[in-house]
Amino acid sequence: MEQLLAGLRAAGEGTRLRLLHLLSRDEFNVSELTRILGQSQPRVSRHLKLMTEAGLLERFKEGSWVLFRMRQEGKGADIAASIVKLIPMSDASVKRDLVRVQDILRARREVAESYFGANAKNWDEIRSLHVSEERVEEALLALVGKNKIASYLDIGTGTGAILELLAPLCQHATGLDASREMLSIARSRLEDSGLKNAQVRHGDLFSLPMDAESIDLVTIHQVLHFLSDPDGALEEAARVLQPGGRIVIVDFAPHELEFLRDEQAHRRLGISDEDVMRWCERAGLEVEKHVSLAAPNGKGLTVSLWLGRKG
Repeated sequence: MEQLLAGLRAAGEGTRLRLLHLLSRDEFNVSELTRILGQSQPRVSRHLKLMTEAGLLERFKEGSWVLFRMRQEGKGADIAASIVKLIPMSDASVKRDLVRVQDILRARREVAESYFGANAKNWDEIRSLHVSEERVEEALLALVGKNKIASYLDIGTGTGAILELLAPLCQHATGLDASREMLSIARSRLEDSGLKNAQVRHGDLFSLPMDAESIDLVTIHQVLHFLSDPDGALEEAARVLQPGGRIVIVDFAPHELEFLRDEQAHRRLGISDEDVMRWCERAGLEVEKHVSLAAPNGKGLTVSLWLGRKG
């Protein structure tokens, strides 16, 4: 009862209700929230602190950023979700907030797309900050196995390196990316390799141009750390997977290399095992294996691989 009362008291103010609604839709840092609400940073920070202490929000630090989102588990999450359901979507302030949220999300996408377009030609070199690609590819092949795969989708295929690696195991292989510059390089790569069973397509990873339950294997290689909504991407990937279909996620382990955010458009400084487990569970995926590849002599980034299966 005390926890319920504390949550109701924490949410019982107009700005705090708006914040709770925003943070139920995505995660934001304080600077983004002040732009959406049009209020001062100290005031927004006080509201966030109060709701975090009441268990409605969770706060996590990534480098110099502090990010907030609605709590995902426990009684606080249940209380927060129940309150959000009561917020009237017809309210003028809520409508205004949602318009500004779209502006924030659009700006995020533009930064990433501009970066990908500018760096398409030297993309493989940029991604070599971690253990060798050969070790990552060996680990990926070990997780996938040698059995023939009917249909394969590489989400965020970039220059097509992983698509080229796995296509020989597949009847049909597709790489999808939002960057036309990346796709032009991937097409040339496939032509040079003579892989007639593989193709690349332009598309949005949050709205995949595939039918539900049509894919046997999905890979998401070094993509999630660019996204503000990685759990949404995994839910969409799970939608197109057949029952029993597999997904392999490859990404950096958590790190503190802040320059990757500033210079290479990383939204997240690595992906934790706990986050992947939670996102997969929400998407109806069961994580069967987690492999961690540390850089030699501790120099460089650790790469994690997760093998999941759709129930």
